[in-house]
Amino acid sequence: MKKTILSIALALVAPFAWAQTSSTTTTTTTTTGGGTITEYTPGSVITLKETAGPRKYKFAKKVVYVTKSGKELDEATVKTRIKVGIPVNVHYTTEGEDMLVSRVVLDED
Repeated sequence: MKKTILSIALALVAPFAWAQTSSTTTTTTTTTGGGTITEYTPGSVITLKETAGPRKYKFAKKVVYVTKSGKELDEATVKTRIKVGIPVNVHYTTEGEDMLVSRVVLDED
């Protein structure tokens, strides 16, 4: 009886003792682009006139706006300073066909 109980207990525990673990590594590459704003819809899209032609970017869930020197802009300042005709640089990642902007850098302080 004891051998039967011990055999059943080992049979139940064995798969966990020899279980394999796996891990997945995801690499995200941030790329930069730059040009003059030709279209801007806050929270949605920004289109830049770049040397290769116009390029449309979508906004990521969180976007940080900064000046050339790195000073972060508050929401009120963004509303007055980010507009069509302003030169900017963007930091973005690619997800499928979409380029998602996470940082917008004004070319001025």
